[in-house]
Amino acid sequence: MSNFDPVPGYHAYQQPSDPDRSARRQAATRRTALTVCTVADVAAGLLGLWILLSLLDANSANVFVEFVRGSANWLAWWSQDIFTMDTEGLRVVLNYGLPAALYLLIGHGISARLNRA
Repeated sequence: MSNFDPVPGYHAYQQPSDPDRSARRQAATRRTALTVCTVADVAAGLLGLWILLSLLDANSANVFVEFVRGSANWLAWWSQDIFTMDTEGLRVVLNYGLPAALYLLIGHGISARLNRA
């Protein structure tokens, strides 16, 4: 083996990247992944809380219950009345549980993908 450069004038080896830039990019990616995961968890938590409040027949005139119901309706607008059961409790669990599960799966999947990058 010799130290002969096969193409003079070109670098034969990759130049090391700036370690500070790489560390900053990795930290930013991890923060983004944590943010995505947190947003998904909060959305699923609000939907789960509404399911619980609905099943326990919470006072609908209460401000907190009204806030949770409005937030859950906003988050689950696309899944309203997918399931039309006779039992009100089962209907609430299915219509609000489906988006909660999807938000968790998609949010944590995106977060895992970002952490691997």
